[in-house]
Amino acid sequence: MAFEKKRATSKQDIPTASLPDIIFMLLLFFMVSTTLKEFNVLVKFTLPEAEAIEKIENKRLVAYVWVGKGDKIQIDDSIIELKEIGEIMYAKRQSIPNVIVSFRVDKDSKMGVVTDIQQELRKVHCRRINYSARFKS
Repeated sequence: MAFEKKRATSKQDIPTASLPDIIFMLLLFFMVSTTLKEFNVLVKFTLPEAEAIEKIENKRLVAYVWVGKGDKIQIDDSIIELKEIGEIMYAKRQSIPNVIVSFRVDKDSKMGVVTDIQQELRKVHCRRINYSARFKS
């Protein structure tokens, strides 16, 4: 009678029972933490350079106003006239009381257009204004 050693027959496979749960949690995390691009910029502009810049932390409070070449004004996804700014920004201020208006103005635009926009914003009490710029290297 020969004695044979019994070998353990355990499997060395990685358990994959919780894999769908892990994938679902990762998917949910990235869906919640990712912000999507909201607007298509229709105006052409080149930001001016600045020696000191400060980043806005809460971008959900920001409403962008683009002033491009040829003094075209864009808010959201549409090019608008100067007289429409007050009405649009008043509606934004009603939905977001602490709204910050961020100007993205072409470096060759006339300051008169920016001043006119500021006057329209003052009429609807949008006084938190930011000017976007590139960091001067």
